[in-house]
Amino acid sequence: MKDSAINESLQQLIRAYKRRLRAGIQDHQIGLPVSHIRVLKGVYNLPLSTARLIAQQMILDKAQVTRILNELVHTGLIEKTDNPDDRRSQFLTLTANGISTLEKVSGQEAEVARQMARNLSNEELENFARIASIMVANMTEHATPDERN
Repeated sequence: MKDSAINESLQQLIRAYKRRLRAGIQDHQIGLPVSHIRVLKGVYNLPLSTARLIAQQMILDKAQVTRILNELVHTGLIEKTDNPDDRRSQFLTLTANGISTLEKVSGQEAEVARQMARNLSNEELENFARIASIMVANMTEHATPDERN
């Protein structure tokens, strides 16, 4: 397969995936950009997380993460509590509204994944996941933090 065919196939898949996911998120009236959803997931997946830890885990600039976190606090999706071990940082947790929003997003992601996987066997899906993981590793192996986003 020529490089241009791989590029075109990946670009078409990414565009179709994002388009379907955005449509589902809009249908459920989740008014959050992808960056905010990623940070919400980071807070959910990292118990007792801090802004620094989220920025490191997501390979994002701490100032950018802090801005997003402040917006998520303002909209009532996360809350901050004092870190007793370090007065300069705060622990982040999802509020009930944040959990509900993340559940809606997860439901949409699952629906889009089901649509994408339709007419594919389990073996084909396993091969796709394996190949995609190898491609991601190939692309991030020597990448700078800016290139990984």
